[in-house]
Amino acid sequence: MRWIIGACLAAAVLWAGYWFVGSTAAERGAKAWFADRSAQGWVADYDSIETRGFPSRFDTTINALELADPRTGWAWSAPFFQVFALSYKPNHIIAVWPNEQTIATPLARANITAEDMRASAVFLPDTALTLDSATFTFEGLEATGNGGAVTQITNGTVSVRRAANAELTRDFYAQLKDVTLPDALRAQLDPADVLPQIIEGLTIDVTASFDAEWNRFAIEQARPQPTSIDLNLLAASWGGLDLRAAGDVTLDGNGVPTGEIQLKATNWREMLKVAENSDMVPQGVLPFIERGLEMLAGLSGNTATLDVPVTFRNGNMAIGPFPIGPAPRIRLR
Repeated sequence: MRWIIGACLAAAVLWAGYWFVGSTAAERGAKAWFADRSAQGWVADYDSIETRGFPSRFDTTINALELADPRTGWAWSAPFFQVFALSYKPNHIIAVWPNEQTIATPLARANITAEDMRASAVFLPDTALTLDSATFTFEGLEATGNGGAVTQITNGTVSVRRAANAELTRDFYAQLKDVTLPDALRAQLDPADVLPQIIEGLTIDVTASFDAEWNRFAIEQARPQPTSIDLNLLAASWGGLDLRAAGDVTLDGNGVPTGEIQLKATNWREMLKVAENSDMVPQGVLPFIERGLEMLAGLSGNTATLDVPVTFRNGNMAIGPFPIGPAPRIRLR
């Protein structure tokens, strides 16, 4: 009997020692990461880092953090950020964001509130923290941008997973429900006020290959750049407007796409007006595009629905046989 009690006590002492070493390593690793960013010229400040959760968890909280990368112009500040992990499975973490935070980019600054925002991520057991899979979810998100412009999203899910037998390929899925645009933007896109206030949904299903791994160096040094994009599905619904797209493109070193995307649009004339109002299409070519699309839609027998390829070739893009201008460059900053 004594040896059983002794063995249990020894196991408890060993586990307590493991938890102490692990929690200390988690705090030291976080502090070292902030110190490295500061040494590289970042703004990387925080008030405190503490780890709790003995005996079965490592629950690390970083309080009053501020991060800013001068090279890309991105910045983030939050009253806290939490990372939870089971002590026997430290490569699977749960991240929790606060109800209020601020994100700034070279183009805009936004104060973000959410009823709930969290992510689950699994990393490969390596020092580079290579991402294997992750799911990010939020509820009741509201972003207040420049000039008080407010965007609201009822809920959203974004997930990514490492493709089987392809180290540099990831499967991405995103779904947003009930999106309310800022009043000024909505008035610009829909000046006649014929569309509903809420965009019902947006779904994107993509498989993309990159030139480098998605790991901690993607944040610390440079973002991996896409080399090919297989668009399995893009679906968007806004009132009577319905858009579907699928296809694939390859990207050169400058992010210029080559390939074809099949586009199916219901009530495409209204979509073209939205594009015109938002300056997405050069004004001078809009009348030619509309006449050409009318002809293409007529071939299908339903003039309200357009089913046509969008091609990217030699740095240019075209809808059906009609060129519409330079192809966009797809680069991650």
